[in-house]
Amino acid sequence: MAHIRTSSSRYRGCFMPEPERILRIRTVLTRTGLSRSTIYRKMKDGMFPSQVRISEHCSGWRESEISRWMADPMQYRDAGRKWNAMEKETASHNAAPRSEGIKTS
Repeated sequence: MAHIRTSSSRYRGCFMPEPERILRIRTVLTRTGLSRSTIYRKMKDGMFPSQVRISEHCSGWRESEISRWMADPMQYRDAGRKWNAMEKETASHNAAPRSEGIKTS
């Protein structure tokens, strides 16, 4: 994360972290060179950063995550997606077995 130097006399000489930028789809398409469908397919497979919700009808990507993906796209794994997939798999294995309804008369 980049740091910015403040000019206020109260904070002179202090470094404040620059806020994370959120990129919209058109910017992500331009930076990565991928098509929209490829981005969403890679997201589903955990091979591309997940979106973050900005508002009810709007989402984007963290600039730092896109930069991380661009540094090494073949080795990128979305840690959050992988963890969620592992939790779902574990939950399905730990579910109580369904009893087969055997009728006795």
